[in-house]
Amino acid sequence: MKILVAVDGSPYTKKMLAYLTTHSELFSTANTYTVLTVQPTLPPRARAAVGKEIVETYYSEEAEKVIGPVAKFLLRHGIDAKSEWKVGHAGTTIAKVAESGKFDLLVMGSHGHGAVMNLVMGSVATQVLAHCRVPILMVR
Repeated sequence: MKILVAVDGSPYTKKMLAYLTTHSELFSTANTYTVLTVQPTLPPRARAAVGKEIVETYYSEEAEKVIGPVAKFLLRHGIDAKSEWKVGHAGTTIAKVAESGKFDLLVMGSHGHGAVMNLVMGSVATQVLAHCRVPILMVR
C-alpha cells in the first residue's frame, strides 16, 4: 500500500505516529511511505524584501524541522520513508499531493477543535476532507 503521511510537527503528529506504530496493517515495511509537510506561503512583501534564495532556504529549513524528527522516528522502526514539502494552503495542497501521487491512503492527525472552532478558524482536516478523493485516516 502506498501511504501519504501528512505532518505538521504538532503533538497531533506525534499522536498519529504512535497510532500507526500500534497497527501492523498500516505500519509495515511492506508499505511505502511518503512524509509530507506544507509550509504556509510568506506574504508577498516579505518575499520581495528578502529575495527568492532566502525564501527558499527558509521554506526548506522550516520543512526539515518538521520532517527530520518524523523521518528519524520512522527509521528507528525500520521504515525508510520518502519526504516531500510544499508551500501553500495546507488543506488543499495535501489533497492535491494525495491525488496526484496516486496514494492508496492519507494519514494525518487532527486537532479536533469541533464545529464552532472550524467556523471561526477553519480546519486543515476539514479542507482535506472536502477536496481529497483518496481514503483518509484521521487520528484524533
